[in-house]
Amino acid sequence: MKDLFSPFKIKGCELKNRIVMPGLASFLIEDDGSITDKTIEHYRLRAAGGPAMVIVEACAVSAEGIVSPHQARIHDDRFIEGLSEIARTMKAAGAVPAVQIHHGGRQTAARVIGQRPVAPSPLPCPAIRGDVEPLTIDAIHKLVKKFGDAADRAVEAGFELIEIHGAHGYLINQFLSRFSNIREDEYGGDIPGRTRFASEIVREIRDRLGKDYPLSFKISAQEFVKDGLTVDESIEILRIIVDKGVDVIQVSAGNDATPEWICQPMFMEKACLVDSAEKIKAALDVPVMAVGRINDPFIANEIIEKGKADLVCIGRGLLADPEMPLKAKEGRPEDIRICIACNTCMESIFRRGRVECLVNPSLGREKEMAIHPTENPKKVMVIGGGPGGLNVAWVAAKRGHDVALFEKQGDLGGQLILGSVTSYKKELLNLIKFQKRQIERFGVHCHFNHEVTTDTVKDHDPDVVILATGSVPSFPSVDGIDKEIVVPFTDVLNGEQTIRKKVVVIGGGAIGSEVALYLLEDGCRVTIIEVLPVIGKQLESMTRKLLIKRLKERNAEIMVECQLLKVEDTGVVILCGDGEEVFVEAEMVVVAAGSRPDNGLFDQIKSMGYDVYQIGDCLQPRSAKAAIYEGGVLGRSI
Repeated sequence: MKDLFSPFKIKGCELKNRIVMPGLASFLIEDDGSITDKTIEHYRLRAAGGPAMVIVEACAVSAEGIVSPHQARIHDDRFIEGLSEIARTMKAAGAVPAVQIHHGGRQTAARVIGQRPVAPSPLPCPAIRGDVEPLTIDAIHKLVKKFGDAADRAVEAGFELIEIHGAHGYLINQFLSRFSNIREDEYGGDIPGRTRFASEIVREIRDRLGKDYPLSFKISAQEFVKDGLTVDESIEILRIIVDKGVDVIQVSAGNDATPEWICQPMFMEKACLVDSAEKIKAALDVPVMAVGRINDPFIANEIIEKGKADLVCIGRGLLADPEMPLKAKEGRPEDIRICIACNTCMESIFRRGRVECLVNPSLGREKEMAIHPTENPKKVMVIGGGPGGLNVAWVAAKRGHDVALFEKQGDLGGQLILGSVTSYKKELLNLIKFQKRQIERFGVHCHFNHEVTTDTVKDHDPDVVILATGSVPSFPSVDGIDKEIVVPFTDVLNGEQTIRKKVVVIGGGAIGSEVALYLLEDGCRVTIIEVLPVIGKQLESMTRKLLIKRLKERNAEIMVECQLLKVEDTGVVILCGDGEEVFVEAEMVVVAAGSRPDNGLFDQIKSMGYDVYQIGDCLQPRSAKAAIYEGGVLGRSI
């Protein structure tokens, strides 16, 4: 990987390799915008993991430009001290400290900022909606000055590169694009007019900081909407702003109407935006950073080796494993915890107000979930080799416990194996591979094809027993549910059931929707029956959007607000929301309507006097994320 780890220079900014962590929201910020120990530790770990540069998440240049109470801010001098601590910590850890400056424009809400959001035009954000306040010429000029003030504060805080956020549907992007800018004055209309706001910001910052300070600009080179930016149009925009003083371009995509291109889910190809970066690099005499599902060092190295970009941005990959660059450089790619593009990180910051990760439960909890050696080694028995059992086993073993793992199947992975069967979820195999590697690395003793009984526990005689036995599909109590045409979704995914071509899937949640797509891709005709008004409700929003699109493209029949009444030999009877009973013909009925805990051993083992715990679905059916987190917490505490 010599190309990936070759040095690079942006003006006087020397980079030890070609890996950059881009600005990626953590929201590990207090409501008043202050920086905490959590924030600093989050960035320290990423900087210490070996990237050349880390760009601190978008910092608001103005109070009305924040998109969340937990967003980082740089619009007042009182924020300099906290940002300085981040910059100093990252530099001491070996990375060039950089920062991104930002204004949300219409892509925020009145409840967040206490007023109507500002925008170039009277067009509301298609995702958030709500009235907006079109900016006057005077207000635009004041905002340009605020970007300049923010740049001064960034330099005072010790950052060695500033990136202007001109992408993802935020204010600068709103001016650049005809999708969001319908002004008829000098800040609208043709490309020079729509670029005026961005070019004035660049010129303002360049005049303040001088010619030698490195300045980056992030652009959504494609927006994938009517009247949105295209690569060719973006090249013309970039010619203007590069001439005003931009030294490097980060090439991203998407806006507030196409967030799936901002943070690409599993459906997207790896490195799906690199072609845009390559075209821009060929057209302009300026270094280019590529971004977009670059989640492993081999892909990153190939991009640099082939000259498609000068630098690669790895964001979610460094959330999943902050040591990815070091492990790659040391020749240990098998130890990298690969990002699976589940988008838990993005979903969590908006639903929970802080960043979380499915594969890395310590994200955002770095200090409290540090792994320390045990002072009291124990004999630990883990029952179940799914995501929770694997995580608790290797974490406990790493701490010094003697761990044995018992799995009734012939391989490890549990429901992750079933989950990886669908075409777009093959990334789950990387998680299984990582967990297996840690099991091997830390000396967990594995017993396969071994269904545990109370006698097994007696024979092993552990100090601690951990049940991670997962869940089993539950069937609705209706007439005919025991007929031969009815099968659980597990039998479809594990290949134990011969698939028939006319299928009804009972349950349109995450699992039912995914199984339906799997069957459609196998050439089946599929009808989904869901009691709720929508399908895929539990799915992350961008994944859900693309999954539903694919279901419709393959002509899935989707029946919502419908309930299964009974199963007959040739189909099912459904009660629809309007009270009508409908017969739906089927050769196979696949049940994906929930699960129940597989926890029969718990009370038996507890009555034997053992110290016993439950994690994951055997406690309550939920998600792989919950199981991995609970396993991580328990493994650190026993």
